[in-house]
Formats: sequence, C-alpha cells, structure tokens
Amino acid sequence: MTIDSYLNSLGINNTSGYHYGLCSTQHAETALRRGEGILSNHGALIINTGEHTGRSPNDKYIVQHDKLDNIWWGKINQPLSPESYHYLYQSLIQQLNNNDCFIDDVQIGQDPNHRLNVRMISTHAWSGLFCRNLFIPIADENPSLHPDVTILHAPDFFIDKNQTNLHSSTFIVLNLIDNVILIGGSAYAGEIKKSVFSLMNYLMPKAGVLPMHCSANVSKEGDVALFFGLSGTGKTTLSSTPDRQLIGDDEHGWSDTGIFNFEGGCYAKTIRLSQDLEPMIWRAVHRFGTLMENVVVNPTTRIVDFNSAEITENTRAAYPLHYIDNYFQNTVAGHPSNIFFLTADASGVLPPISRLSPDQAMYYFLAGYTSKLAGTEVDLGSQPQATFSTCFAAPFLPLHPMVYASLLGERIRQHRSNIWLVNTGWSGGMYGIGKRMHLPHTRAMIKAALDGKLSKVDYKRNPLFNLEIPTTCPGVPDALLDAKSTWQDQSSYSKQALILINKFNETMEQYRDQVTKNVIQAGPTSTISE
Repeated sequence: MTIDSYLNSLGINNTSGYHYGLCSTQHAETALRRGEGILSNHGALIINTGEHTGRSPNDKYIVQHDKLDNIWWGKINQPLSPESYHYLYQSLIQQLNNNDCFIDDVQIGQDPNHRLNVRMISTHAWSGLFCRNLFIPIADENPSLHPDVTILHAPDFFIDKNQTNLHSSTFIVLNLIDNVILIGGSAYAGEIKKSVFSLMNYLMPKAGVLPMHCSANVSKEGDVALFFGLSGTGKTTLSSTPDRQLIGDDEHGWSDTGIFNFEGGCYAKTIRLSQDLEPMIWRAVHRFGTLMENVVVNPTTRIVDFNSAEITENTRAAYPLHYIDNYFQNTVAGHPSNIFFLTADASGVLPPISRLSPDQAMYYFLAGYTSKLAGTEVDLGSQPQATFSTCFAAPFLPLHPMVYASLLGERIRQHRSNIWLVNTGWSGGMYGIGKRMHLPHTRAMIKAALDGKLSKVDYKRNPLFNLEIPTTCPGVPDALLDAKSTWQDQSSYSKQALILINKFNETMEQYRDQVTKNVIQAGPTSTISE
C-alpha cells in the first residue's frame, strides 16, 4: 500500500502536505526551520514541551472492546467508550488534515521473532527525530510497509473535554484491538515511548514473552544483568558502564531464547548529569542528533546547564543506542544471571543492597516500592512521594499484575537468577535529613554482586524487613551496609521503618489470595502498628 493510499484509508486526504522518511538530520533541520527548537553548542536539538514536562497519567485511556481479555481496569487503565474514541479519532484526523504531517516508519523489538512495524504520523518534525532515536530505524525506507502499530500525534491539539467526558483537553488513548495510539495536547515525548511500551505489555505475554521495565547489560563473557526500577532510580546510569555492553536502558523482553531490547535508543534523565560520574551518557547527549527536552540553555553560548531545574526536574535526552561506546550489537542476549530491583527509598530505611530469595523476589516485584521523583509526572511536587508501582511498571501494565509476576517467577526458577534489592535513595535519614546514596558506592555493590564477590561474604538479617544484608563489600564502608547504623537517631529509624512496613502490608493485601503463603511471609514483619 502506498503512503497516499494508506493516508486515505485513515481519512487523511491532505496528501500533498506530508514529509515521509526524512533522515535524522533532515528532521533536525526542519524542526529548526519551523521554530520547534534550537541547537546546543554540540548540535543537539533542544525543545521545550510547554505545559506537560512529564507524563499525564490521568489522561491515559484504553478503548473498551468485547475482545479485550484480562485488562486491569481502574485508575491506571481508564476505559474509554468506542463512541468517545471515534470522536477523538475523527477530531485528530481533521487536525492532521489541516497541518503538514511528518511520517516515520520504525520498528520495536530487537528480536526478529518479536518485532513490530510502527508508523508515526505527527504535526511536529522533532517527533520524527525522537522516534528514530528511540526506536529502530528501518534501513531501507519502504512506503509499502504495512504498519502493525499506528501513532497519530498532535501535541498542539486540545480536545473539548465536554464532548467526550475526559478529565482534561489532553488525551493519550490506546486502541488495543486495532493497535492505534492517539496522542493530543501533550508535547512530552515520553508519552510516545510509554504508549508503545504499554502496547507491548499487552501483546508480548500472549507470545510467551515477559515485557519488563528494566535496563540490561552484558559482560564480555555473556553474563546478563537486569535493572528494574521506575524513573529516577538509576536504570540508565547503573547499566551504562564501560566494562559491560549496554543492551538497553529501559524496556526489554525475556523470551525462551533470552533478553532483547524493545528499543533502539535511550531516554535518559539529565538533571544534574555529571561528566565524571556518568561519562558515557555525558558523551551521548553532547552529540549532533540527540534530542533534549526542557533543559536550560544559555541563549548566547548554547551551553546546557544540567544542574538547573528551572523548567522541570524531569529534563531528558533521547539518543540512539550506538551513541553509547560499547552497546550490545546482537539482537538477543542470554538469560540473566543477576537481577537488581532498584528502589529510591526516600524514607532512608532500606539497606543499600540485600539478597532476595525467590519468594522475596516475587514479593518485592509485586510491591514495586520506590519514591516518585519530582517532575516525572504531572502534579508531582518538589518532594519525593512514596509509591508502590507493581512490577516496577504499574502505569504501563494493561494486564493484571499477576500475569507479569507469574512469568517472572517461571523465568527465575528456570534460570536460577540471583535477585538483589538495591536502595538508590537515601541513607542516614529520610529525604531532607539524610543524603542520597553515593553513586560510586552503589556501583561498587553492583559490581561485587556481578563478580560473585557477594556470594563469598557473611550476611546478617534485618529483622524488620526480613532482608539478608552483606556484612562487607569491596569499595563500600561496612557501616553503610546496615541502614540503621547510618542514622544518628536509632529510634527515628525504627519509627520510619514501621511506617514503611505498614505501607508494604497494605499494598500486598490485594495479592494475598493470589500468591503462596511463602511469598506473603517473605516480606517485612507482618502487621505492625506504629
């Protein structure tokens, strides 16, 4: 099917006003010409996303359909009637008809056995650069390519919410039957990325693949490691290391043959980016073709101030995977030997690193505890907010969490992966009193786990959280490994720990009848009152 006939099939008849198959350089040039952004002193395209500088979870919907099965309906997956969807679709098509359109064909899924063709149609040129950076560009542009997924994207189009009973004039809609994604009223590029991820989270389990919100890397010997965690917990930073090849920084699948990246690029947080502590990411964002969102830049020198949160804490950079020096060039890696659950504990009570049993792995995976950091979502303030995001991916899970947890449990048992809980949050006190974990210390703990050195040390049990913590670790002060010993006020530690334990218990109550008794008992001490 030609591009013209494809557009006509969608209802887009402005076939003289589209640009198809532009390369990354052409997208950047066009975006500059249209006033969509400016260049940094290193040639990165910088855009400002306006009102939305993070995801807008209250504006995300799934179209209701009789064929949908096992959808996890609720606050996260809000239902949208077919009638409202039709109104939004037609309104968005009209917007595309009234503007120049930029059409890009990319793919998602590095494994050829689990790969989808994605066609993006947008009113903005920068979005094509984003897609080509984040997903997998198709080497030979083929206008007759049949897309498996279609994204209709109009950041400047705001709907009349009174016509559809939406929460606002912004909308992110997934049609899981036709594999169509509608995005209107938000220029935050993360909505594109996470909508496609949500679609993969619906499709992959049906193919026997566990979709995961994690980064992944591999040693020269083929030893694979996974890093689960929400935004800001350190997935990108901790997986981008010179001594291991980066498979990907955010979204992966675990199939019968191994680990594969869904994407072809990285979407890194850049707030307080350090050349010394994060040299690989630093070099990637200082290259032509990188797309940066909402960073503060000197208008004269065009030097980016990575320490400034004047626009948002959630500053971002999107760049292709090959901008990382030692990226993994094969399509599928092996099965993971080590899995790290990253949690930014703002209460400062969890140990820096703990060894988990298989039952504890299921417990902490379903709990998905972390702290949401400022700016990653609309309406988040300057203080971290404790959250329990099941499977470390709740905002992107169309299916019930037990679907993903069951797949993870099967994979762990089959491949005997080591599981670690890593606190990348605070130590010595809660947020505002203690300090954020020192990155070199976290890196040292992870390296020790990967090298097998933590299997040769003694462990002691934290009685409140029922966690096994190493008594020593190369490159880390022994006192730091015991979270309680880092607090000056020991009674305050116990108080904050009990508050967090009660939150764990409340969260896990919903799964009590769906998991074994051993899983529930593997968590923190049961039912404690303050």
